[in-house]
Amino acid sequence: MYNKLVRLEVMRNLGKEVGDFITSYLTPVEKIWQPTDFLPDPSSDTFKYDVEELQTYAQEMGYDLFVTLIGDCITEEALPSYESWIMGIDGVDQEERTGWSQWVRSWTAEENRHGDLLNKYLYLCGRVNMREVEVTTQYLIQDGFDLGTSMDPYRNFVYTSFQETATNISHRRVGTLAKQSGNGKLAKMCGVIAADEARHAKAYKHFVTRIFELDPSEMMLAFEDMMRKKIVMPAHLMRESGQKAGELWGHFSDAAQRAMVYTGQDYINILSDLLTDWKIEYITGLNEKAEKAQEYLMKLPSRLQKITDRIATPDLQYQFKWVKS
Repeated sequence: MYNKLVRLEVMRNLGKEVGDFITSYLTPVEKIWQPTDFLPDPSSDTFKYDVEELQTYAQEMGYDLFVTLIGDCITEEALPSYESWIMGIDGVDQEERTGWSQWVRSWTAEENRHGDLLNKYLYLCGRVNMREVEVTTQYLIQDGFDLGTSMDPYRNFVYTSFQETATNISHRRVGTLAKQSGNGKLAKMCGVIAADEARHAKAYKHFVTRIFELDPSEMMLAFEDMMRKKIVMPAHLMRESGQKAGELWGHFSDAAQRAMVYTGQDYINILSDLLTDWKIEYITGLNEKAEKAQEYLMKLPSRLQKITDRIATPDLQYQFKWVKS
């Protein structure tokens, strides 16, 4: 159990810097891209041609890669769950119009564009059973998730630092693979989403850096606790119609691994990068328990590497209801 009063004080102090955080890591509404910038224009004379081109490239995408794109879209579309969760963590006051609540709203507004763009792309591409995608999305919001963070801001910021980085990797890889097959328009869509996720990851990593300066021992223990539990992706309770919550996640994860979009190796690499970014090895002034946590964290990548090297990704493709047969 963590000391809530200390957390609230740290969040109160950092809340004074939120204006700077927004300026540094988010983009003004009038300047940032919108989904319409990348989608065929229905009022254009070339609309029919543009949609046909989009559909042709979509049909040519490999099955696992295409499924990963759909799953990434569904993950983005479950945004209401993520906002409500973050808005409820200790130190965020929903009634305030400034401070942390303003960060959460502004971050949510940027993230909201991601699902809008990918959903419209999938709708136009002609290869997707959109009703099944919509069912999965509704279930995902309805089922929620358990991140293992409780309402602790320290644990939540470790989670978001990790997850935003993972999302950046996934979107960026889908874009790269799409570009290799000549699908430049989808590559651009995934690229701009990935760039947003990279900025957001930097923001949450900065929050953790600041907390290490203010409360190093407790921040170290929170980091250790999250890594012992393992970071689960926000869509881990994903399901299709007729399934139980979480029944689909393993199949989706396998597809992403086979497509080389997001792998067990990426998990280890993200952890290693966080250890470097937060200078975990060099943090001093820790209590005895936090020093043991520090030691555990520094040894964890090599331990995970040994496990990952022994795990084989299943070769058998699962037939998702999302994809038209």
